[in-house]
Amino acid sequence: MSVGEPCGLIPVFKPEGWTSFDVVAKLRGILHIRRLGHAGTLDPMAVGVLPVFVGKATKACDILPDSDKAYEAGFRLGVVTDTQDITGKVLSESSAPAARGDAENALSAFRGEIMQIPPMYSAVKVGGRKLYELAREGKEVEREPRKVTVYELELTDYDEASREGKLFVSCSKGTYIRTVIHDLGAALGCGGAMTSLCRVRAAGFELSECFTLEEIAAKPVDEVLMPLERAFEGFKKVKLDLRCTGMYKNGVKLSSAQAGLGRDFAGDFCVFGAEGELLGIARLDRDKDEVRAVRNFY
Repeated sequence: MSVGEPCGLIPVFKPEGWTSFDVVAKLRGILHIRRLGHAGTLDPMAVGVLPVFVGKATKACDILPDSDKAYEAGFRLGVVTDTQDITGKVLSESSAPAARGDAENALSAFRGEIMQIPPMYSAVKVGGRKLYELAREGKEVEREPRKVTVYELELTDYDEASREGKLFVSCSKGTYIRTVIHDLGAALGCGGAMTSLCRVRAAGFELSECFTLEEIAAKPVDEVLMPLERAFEGFKKVKLDLRCTGMYKNGVKLSSAQAGLGRDFAGDFCVFGAEGELLGIARLDRDKDEVRAVRNFY
């Protein structure tokens, strides 16, 4: 890492038609920073919240405490596609009517902990290969159902004539919204496909906080960069004195007393240095009375 390299998070509004990788590649050119990463891949047709990590903050990508996400999704009943969204090849169509009340009643089966079969057009690996690679070769393989949690699932708009509507979904990591819609259509006996997707919340960031690529290009980086600790807002915070800061950075295991923790302290916490910088995430090994690093950011 170069001296003075920015570190933090940028909540980006991902535009339609871009992959998450496209966004990161574009930002490398805008910010002139190579070390970038993102949390929570979005399909090209989707828009919305894409948290991008800058500099040493990329070390936090895989340990974010808030992995739950929220979406607004458009759907159309009466059609089934191979991708489970409107961009795919149409496999079947149905003119069967679907009343709003029937759709609302059917949603109850998809709330809470549910088992979901990953779609063929997904990055899930089977036998060492990504499913979408197999799907592009015209192959379909058996997939194991996976447990996901849908916290909220509400029908926010629906037109019975067109059989088009919108859903609000709050869910755990790994939930496929297009599969929820596909399965809803199957439950109604007419099929269903996703027509649009907007992620409105991810990693604790809301849609209203996001910057477009154009806004990021027009502003100094410090005006769009959020501190890394924003991603760990729910964690307890411990600030070390100057001596213990040096010890921690040199890999010395601090005791609970040195770190200012009670022996009954539990859970992961943020470790700040004497000058207020976030050094990392740590937890207390109560048996050995040692502060152990989970991930360091220096």
